[in-house]
Amino acid sequence: MDPRGFWGKSASPWLCGFLLFAACLGFYSNIFNLIPGWGQRRESESQEAGPVVPQRMLETRQCSDRDSHLDPCRVPKVPRMLYPNVQLLNPMRADVLVLTPWFAPIVWEGVFDSAILDAQFRNTTIGLTVFAIKKYVVFLELFLQTAEKHFMVGHRVIYYVFTDRPADVPRVPLAEGRQVVVLEVRNYARWQEVSMHRMEMISNFSQQRFLHEVDYLVCMDVDMKFCDHVGVEILSPLFGTLHPGFYGAAREAFTYERRPQSQAYIPRDEGDFYYAGGFFGGSVVEVLQLTTACHQAMVVDQANGLEAVWHDESHLNKYLLYHKPTKVLSPEYLWDEQMQQRPPFLRKLRYVAVPKNHAEIRQ
Repeated sequence: MDPRGFWGKSASPWLCGFLLFAACLGFYSNIFNLIPGWGQRRESESQEAGPVVPQRMLETRQCSDRDSHLDPCRVPKVPRMLYPNVQLLNPMRADVLVLTPWFAPIVWEGVFDSAILDAQFRNTTIGLTVFAIKKYVVFLELFLQTAEKHFMVGHRVIYYVFTDRPADVPRVPLAEGRQVVVLEVRNYARWQEVSMHRMEMISNFSQQRFLHEVDYLVCMDVDMKFCDHVGVEILSPLFGTLHPGFYGAAREAFTYERRPQSQAYIPRDEGDFYYAGGFFGGSVVEVLQLTTACHQAMVVDQANGLEAVWHDESHLNKYLLYHKPTKVLSPEYLWDEQMQQRPPFLRKLRYVAVPKNHAEIRQ
C-alpha cells in the first residue's frame, strides 16, 4: 500500500471526526463551569487533596529546624557570633592528619570551634549507652560524675545504663535537661559474651525506643572517666575512634580478624585505621544499621563455631572498613595512661581508662 495514498484518502474523515469530538468536549466543559457551585466544588476538592508535591520536597518541608543538623543536605542557621578568623595559609594543625582520603574530618584539639558547633547543634538530644553488667557497675558512679562535667555540657542528654543490677545504679546529681534511664538486661557467664551481646542489645533498644527519643547515639565503655571536653564536635552520621594502641601502626600490624572463615575477616592488604570498640556512634539510624549488621555477623560466626579475635571490636572494624565513617575521633578521645606515655601531639586527654584489675573485674 502506498502510504501517501492512505494519508490522502483516509485521514480526512478520521481527522474531522476527532476535531468534532474535541470541540464537543470543550463546549460541555464550559457548560459545567456555568452551573452554580460546580466550579467552587471542584476547587474545594482540589484544595483538600493538596498540591502534588515530589516526595523529596515533602520530606524536606516536614523537617523542622530542630532536625536540620540530621539532614546532610540542610545547613543549620547560627546566630550572629564573633570568633577568630581562620587563615587559609596558616592551618590549625600541621603536625597530624586532619582529613581522611574519603574527606571525613579527624577530630583533634585546635581544629574546631566549640561555640560555632554548639550553635549548630542546639536543640539536639544525645543518647549515651553504657553497659554496667556484673562487677562493672562499680565504675558507673565515676563515669556519670565526670560525664556531667565534660560530656555534651549544655545539651540534652539521656544516659542509657544497661545493667543486671538496677538497684546498684548510683544517684548522681544531673544538670537540667539530662537524665539516667536504667535498662535491665541479663548477664552472661563469660565477659566475652557480654561484650558481643552489646551489639544485639543496642540494636534492639534502638528500634524500640532510641529512634523516638534521641537524635544521636554515643556508645561508650563504662570503665573509663572523662577528663576534658567531649562535645558536639564528635557528632556525625557515623563516627569511630582511633584505638590508642594502633594510631601509628601500619595496617599489617592491626589486630583484625585474619581467619577467612569469620564474618569479621579483613585481608592483610586492606584497612584504613584500627577503631576502638569502646567509643563509636552516630545518628540512631546509622547506629542501628551498624549494630544490627555486627550482631548478625556474630550469629553466623557462632553457628560456625567461631568467635572473632577481639569479639565485637573485630566486627566493628569490618563494618567501618566497608561503611566509611563520616568523622573519625583522634586518640584524644580514648586513651590508656597505663599502657603508654602521652605523645606531644596529644594536646588533651579527654576520655581515659580507669586503672583496674581486669582478671578480678571480669570474673
